Amino acid sequence: MKWLLILFMMIGLTSCSSILKIDQEKEKELVLNSDIDKKLVIEESVVHPEVIKPTTKKASIVKVPPPLIKEKKTNESVVSAVAKREPSIEDSVGFLGRRPIHDPFLVGEKIKHEVYYNFFKITAGEMNYSTLPFKNVNGRKAYQFEIQLKTTSLFSSFYAVDDKVNVLVDYDLWVPRLYTLHVKESSQLREARQYFDFENNKARFEEKKITSKKGVEEKKQEWELAPYSQNVFSLIYYMRLFAWKDGQEYSFRVADDGENLVFKGRVVGREILKTPLGEMKAIKIKPEITVKGAFKPVGDIFIWLSDDPRKIPLRIESKIKIGTLVSQILDYQPGTAQP
Repeated sequence: MKWLLILFMMIGLTSCSSILKIDQEKEKELVLNSDIDKKLVIEESVVHPEVIKPTTKKASIVKVPPPLIKEKKTNESVVSAVAKREPSIEDSVGFLGRRPIHDPFLVGEKIKHEVYYNFFKITAGEMNYSTLPFKNVNGRKAYQFEIQLKTTSLFSSFYAVDDKVNVLVDYDLWVPRLYTLHVKESSQLREARQYFDFENNKARFEEKKITSKKGVEEKKQEWELAPYSQNVFSLIYYMRLFAWKDGQEYSFRVADDGENLVFKGRVVGREILKTPLGEMKAIKIKPEITVKGAFKPVGDIFIWLSDDPRKIPLRIESKIKIGTLVSQILDYQPGTAQP
């Protein structure tokens, strides 16, 4: 289950560790001299987006806003024949080759979640998903996503978490190129990079970590990468591209920690989900994973996406020993810029 917990950046919330005294000297030690940085040129993307004037009205999750740019109706069966979808394990409905026909998120989109244990009935932290302005990675346009997790002041007295990950995903091929992870927690400081070199089918991971028990540790890892793999942080965004029809299983590759995995998800229900924003139409998904062709249980984990073209992550549940860990939507701001 580790890979999915990493995805939601909740490992710190379920840990019981000794307290690490964080000071400026320790943070200076955390500088990661990365070989990955030498392979990449990352620049601001020069785009001329069509901008929507902001509105004072609160966005509705249930009602789907009209498209920003008028699009011609597309015969999806014809599209599939013209632009073959790779890899073959992935569903092709709604795609033109590797590109989605309709982009579910726009630059400026912000999703705020509260993270809590239902057993204690207290909020442990806040999760924020942001779609930032595009970047250019080695001359190629890339999405830029950011996920942040921070514990509340009350919970921080037990275990403090202030984590952030920045993810760059190729715009045309929809494959992640790089993530940069910053971890500042009671038990550890950590800086990590993961680079997917799809031209040579190589994955590289680099990390520097400081803990109270072991001091400074460094790790470098490289492995053969299965084509078109997602990483554990791009996964939640990639899920939003699929149609999620009843009775159908959806699969795609994920690479992490030296392994090439296959994520599988199936719809287990459609329901009206009660949230702090009101009632919302939702698709309930049960994820599974296979490693080297063998099914690997991930426990009782469920993901709810909004039942509309945006597929907004509304709720995530993971059962643990002392109850259920929940991440649920608190606020949603639609993006205002389209490429």
